[in-house]
Amino acid sequence: MPTFTVVPVEDGEDSSSAGATGGSKPVSLSKIFGEGDDDGNLQEPQSESSPFLTPDSDGEHYYEGKNMALFEEEMDSNPMVSSFLNKLANYTNLTQGVREHEEAEDGVRRMTVMVPLMGTFIGVYLPCMQNILGVILFLRLTWIVGTAGILGSFAIVSMCCICTLLTAISMSAIATNGVVPAGGSYYMISRSLGPEFGGAVGLCFYLGTTFAGSLYILGIIEILLTYIIPTATLFEEDAAMLNNMRVYGTCCLVLMALVVFVGVKYVNKLALVFLACVILSIMATYAGVIKTIIEPPEFNVCLLGNRSLKNEKFDTCAKTEVVKNLTVTTELWSLFCDSKYSNTTCDEYFTLNNLTEIQAIPGLLSGVIKDNLWGHYDPAGVFIEKENQHSAPAAETPQNIYKPYLFNDITTYFTLLVGIYFPSVTGIMAGSNRSGDLKDAQKSIPIGTIMAILTTSFIYISFVVLFGACIEGVVLRDKFGYSVKKIPVIGILAWPSPWVIVIGSFFSCCGAGLQSLTGAPRLLQAIARDGIIPFLQVFGHGKANGEPTWALLLTVGICEIGILIASVDNVAPILSMFFLMCYLFVNLACAVQTLLGTPNWRPRFKFYHWSLSFLGMSLCLSLMFICSWYYALVAIVIAGCIYKYIEYKGAVKEWGDGIRGLSLNAARYALIRLEEAPPHTKNWRPQLMVLCKMNSDLLVKHPRLLSLTTQLKAGKGLTIVCSVLDGTYMTRANDAKTALQNLKTAMAVEKTKGFSHVVVSSNLRNAFSLLIQSAGLGGMKHNAVLMAWPADWKLALGSLARRNFIETVRETTSANQAMLVAKNIDRFPSNQERLKDGNIDVWWIVHDGGLLMLLPFLLKQHKVWKKCTMRIFTVAQMDDNSIQMKKDLQMFLYQLRLDAEVEVVEMHDSDISAFTYEKTLMMEQRSQMLKQMHLSRTEREREAQLIHDRNTASHSAANDKAAGATPDRVHMTWTKDKLINERNKQREGMAVKDMFNMKPEWETLNQSNVRRMHTAVKLNEVVVKKSKNSELVLLNMPGPPKNKKGDENYMEFLEVLMEGLDRVLLVRGGGREVVTIYS
Repeated sequence: MPTFTVVPVEDGEDSSSAGATGGSKPVSLSKIFGEGDDDGNLQEPQSESSPFLTPDSDGEHYYEGKNMALFEEEMDSNPMVSSFLNKLANYTNLTQGVREHEEAEDGVRRMTVMVPLMGTFIGVYLPCMQNILGVILFLRLTWIVGTAGILGSFAIVSMCCICTLLTAISMSAIATNGVVPAGGSYYMISRSLGPEFGGAVGLCFYLGTTFAGSLYILGIIEILLTYIIPTATLFEEDAAMLNNMRVYGTCCLVLMALVVFVGVKYVNKLALVFLACVILSIMATYAGVIKTIIEPPEFNVCLLGNRSLKNEKFDTCAKTEVVKNLTVTTELWSLFCDSKYSNTTCDEYFTLNNLTEIQAIPGLLSGVIKDNLWGHYDPAGVFIEKENQHSAPAAETPQNIYKPYLFNDITTYFTLLVGIYFPSVTGIMAGSNRSGDLKDAQKSIPIGTIMAILTTSFIYISFVVLFGACIEGVVLRDKFGYSVKKIPVIGILAWPSPWVIVIGSFFSCCGAGLQSLTGAPRLLQAIARDGIIPFLQVFGHGKANGEPTWALLLTVGICEIGILIASVDNVAPILSMFFLMCYLFVNLACAVQTLLGTPNWRPRFKFYHWSLSFLGMSLCLSLMFICSWYYALVAIVIAGCIYKYIEYKGAVKEWGDGIRGLSLNAARYALIRLEEAPPHTKNWRPQLMVLCKMNSDLLVKHPRLLSLTTQLKAGKGLTIVCSVLDGTYMTRANDAKTALQNLKTAMAVEKTKGFSHVVVSSNLRNAFSLLIQSAGLGGMKHNAVLMAWPADWKLALGSLARRNFIETVRETTSANQAMLVAKNIDRFPSNQERLKDGNIDVWWIVHDGGLLMLLPFLLKQHKVWKKCTMRIFTVAQMDDNSIQMKKDLQMFLYQLRLDAEVEVVEMHDSDISAFTYEKTLMMEQRSQMLKQMHLSRTEREREAQLIHDRNTASHSAANDKAAGATPDRVHMTWTKDKLINERNKQREGMAVKDMFNMKPEWETLNQSNVRRMHTAVKLNEVVVKKSKNSELVLLNMPGPPKNKKGDENYMEFLEVLMEGLDRVLLVRGGGREVVTIYS
């Protein structure tokens, strides 16, 4: 971290001399804040994690000032305001790939060639105009007007322009909400909606920009081969025109790629020329419209009947003409008849109908606007005919396709025209993409973009009306101008010459194509450098000056796919999909940020509202499906796949995005709703708090505990993985962070979905207690605790582990939480293992709310345990009807919809064996030994502990007595009747259920221990006999004794109960029903 001086300095101060004298002189501020990273590659963009700027990484400690001595220890992380403002004033925003970085003579140091910052007109307005006005305007707008009519075209233009205007409003709000670094629209979307949405939409925008390059190149070739050099075709047949487009388009693409590879500065130098061509063409068109009022152009169209004819092969629109007082047939006669003689056989339609010649451009005042109000949608191959023109019908013949008739080349309908037209309104992002080159981006981007959209919208709408008011309908529907000597229809309207439009549109397409091939690789490079999509990392590299070489190669490859399609009409809808997807998410980003009202959302552009963004988003989505529903689905699937890929494989980025804020709001709302009422039994599932132990290296000691959690939860419900470190947080804060990171890593490896938490406490017992009480939030609290069996409790150092374990059991019982204890946890299967067969045995001794039944069912949902068989064992005593018990249990399981085998095990009263006495003796001897070890403490400490134990016992007894009437708790204590029956017995036998009724205070210690050991031994014998080879055994876990003097014996009883079993899961219910027979 940097350090800053706070004493006055002189600019001429030499920092090296200050360092040499041991800091006797303060360092110059210009040195501290100077550029210290001249050498090296392009710098990474400013870190989004910093609220403002990233300070310099080098500096020295100089705290000689006395005025600010109170804050000198904080200056490493909090610089002085004067220093901070100095950095802010000198902040420069480098645009990725826009400014040229050239090698210095030494080949190591690089210099940044500073570009003069631009204003609104030059930096935003003109680039947007150049990108919006393009190939569709010159090559397809007249055809769209003729096909859809003036009203239909007006609807198409209005929808598309309103869509882009609403998007520009949303974009302006986002762009003025702080400094927008280089990256333009991708940066805005990714930082507003997060890396997943940002990457998906960024790639969609990249694909759209790339296919735009294909569209412009196809426009170039169409203009070249149709209007400039028609003789340059390599394939003469009309059907082979597509192959001409492919060959010449590929050559043009390679040539443009070479220009872009040499350097973007050549493209920028030609940008003004290309823009001038566009403006000149538009002005020529308006001039031509004005001229039609004075004198309409001398362009005529030849009609046979009501059918329009191609006039490229004839000059005279007549069947015969008089030459030197002789009537001879014309060139047109030869096209419809077998020979040029008048007595030959001719086409029937040609014979029955007359030839008429009409003006191609009647003029603005001719009234042709009435005929062009409505659309003419026809299938492919239909003649282009003039309405209200007489025509004698004739039989159709296959030879008609060889006659000079004009046909519809594609089937036309309204939605197709929307998809073809929409690319003509794209390009509104051109200003935001140049944000790094603007003097005041927050002012220029909104004004320039919105003004450019309004200007171009006026141009398009006026052209729609003027084309329909000036040009004949059959000529408007002539897509390539075949009826007017192969001149573009907009060209015959322009003044002074059609070549103004031809040359202007040609250079306009060249400029737009070069801009696309320049911008698309840089957009891909920005995405790759963000590191959110791993497989794109290679495209973040480029030449030494930052040019994205690899990204350019990929762009050329994708662009070639569009060129192989070889049709402007087929590429345009693809282009529309990707741009509409991008605009949709720009609107979504603005709407989300506005509705969330995050404190950082403070745009300087105030003329926005969430309803406008929502309307723009809805319009974008509607236009996607209007243009082409199947292309829309493909684009959505592509974006969805990218989203999921980034979610699972991409780098984790925290950009303060709106989706995260939306998630926080939704989580808060859900938590508040959850807290209103406790969950119903139908919705109950184990919400686990997993107590993990860390080893000396701060790594998870039992990773299989997390595996068991994953198998039990399958990603559903709440999981909180906790660990406690011994010590104080002040001294072990770094250890806590390391342990937390290791815990998260282990959870990721074991695919455990949940939350992790590490606390530091000088008292481990208190830490566990607080975690059990306070973990979770609102209604999302745990209801079960999972931990590993303390295998080292018998050791001298294990007394602490024993006490912690027993107290944890007591506290979970008091909190009405379930308890799961896994013995031999390291032998449990991992998530990669698959148990092909085996049994999961449940030993149901006492009813605990059905948790014992539910856990095997949950385990069997996981792939590890899926093929195991569930078996349920219950114990019958002398006075129980074991046959009826089995029937009742089977019916109970049937009603619970659980598939399991049922077996009732009969346990008869028997004499206490010598083995039991021996076990009890060993247990008591061990207890005495442990007590002797504790005598090493001082007498005062021992007395204090005894007083504390007595008080705790008395309070515990009083609380238990007061809480004894609670009906929901599972009672495992002695009753008066049971005590009388037990005293009347003649032998020391004990029923199996007495195992779960821990030591009553009125029984002698020896007698109680012997009977409990007897029960543990007998029950263990039965369990081992039936379940020794089972994959997992689930047992009811008895509660600890209420008198803490019996804690050592309690652990021994549990050890004996589980002896000889490989994998055991002790289960203690939380005192409520967790399964139900009702739907």
